[in-house]
Amino acid sequence: MAKAKLNSHVFKKFFESEKSSGLTLIAFTILSLLLANSSIKEQYTEFWEYSLAGLSLEHWINDGLMAVFFLLVGLELKREFLVGELSSLKKATLPIFSALGGMIVPAGIFILINFGKPTVTGFGIPMATDIAFALGALSLLGNKVPLSIKVFLTALAVIDDLGAIVVIAVFYTKTIFWLYLLIALGIFAFLLMLNKLKITSLWIYLPLGIVMWYFMHHSGIHATITGVLLALAIPSFSSSSKKHSPSDRLQESLHYPVPFFILPLFALVNTAIEIGPGWDKALFESASLGILLGLVVGKPIGIIIFTWLSIKLKLADKPPGTSWSKLFGVGILGGIGFTMSIFVTILAFTDKALINDSKFAILISSLLAGMIGYFWLKFSFRKTSSSKIPKEKK
Repeated sequence: MAKAKLNSHVFKKFFESEKSSGLTLIAFTILSLLLANSSIKEQYTEFWEYSLAGLSLEHWINDGLMAVFFLLVGLELKREFLVGELSSLKKATLPIFSALGGMIVPAGIFILINFGKPTVTGFGIPMATDIAFALGALSLLGNKVPLSIKVFLTALAVIDDLGAIVVIAVFYTKTIFWLYLLIALGIFAFLLMLNKLKITSLWIYLPLGIVMWYFMHHSGIHATITGVLLALAIPSFSSSSKKHSPSDRLQESLHYPVPFFILPLFALVNTAIEIGPGWDKALFESASLGILLGLVVGKPIGIIIFTWLSIKLKLADKPPGTSWSKLFGVGILGGIGFTMSIFVTILAFTDKALINDSKFAILISSLLAGMIGYFWLKFSFRKTSSSKIPKEKK
């Protein structure tokens, strides 16, 4: 009972943090869009190209600071699988199936629209869910949202993040420099050995993590993967332990810098989207259309079909206090891509105009998914509430 209360408290704290993070991201995205379409747009975009130690500021943010974001994602994934909502096969089965549907169907739609074209490399863009924005949209519905739905969306988005990490590592690595990669993996193996030896000082793990990042960066595999590997190597204690593990301490220390500093910086540099004449026509280009239909249509359809299959095949149970209508609404919110979708766009394409149009399509898709999901769930909850009101006797 005490453990359940603790997990509930931790989740509620996490949910409130993601809500605030989502609102912060919205504010910085609007600011970036305004600056990118103002009289100082050239100075604004040139600022991010300023070179520092051989890399542009944009590069440092997307490859360096985002590795810290992936470190936090890795720590959250690890916690969920060890003591959280994915800690048992029964708990994990439903969100795993739902997330798979939410990745396979949007990718399939994108590939179908872009088949035989160079833009087909962007199939990973509509596969992602932005956990901060999705939970932020859900939080707008207030206390009427049952905990089971919040947990389901969180677990689904966490597994979605894991899927995106795998896609980045496997499909968006062009040339591998094996010596650098072997050195990076050697450092990772050494960190795992330190974990086995029960060495818990973060002052050993973090500096070695930076060195691992350097070699991973030069290996050809995207350096942000280092964050996930480092998260796996940092020691975690069992749920029965009263002590805070190094993993817990680090996650706690990153809980505010990542959503309120790193992600807003990421939004500033990556949503500097110039909206020029013909923006409406650009939405109907194959890449943009694949993103739009993948996120807004493919996500909810994929999530609800795979959710239905897993429940009908008795592989998982439907979350308590939910209905198919509410689960479909959660699927619609899953179409809010943003952070991870933009990140994959940068890796998938090299043409600046194509990247700009794709980012705009992601913004429009995420806005549509958020609005439709919000009103769908609002209607579903209102319908549930009205059905509970007893009819007057004649």
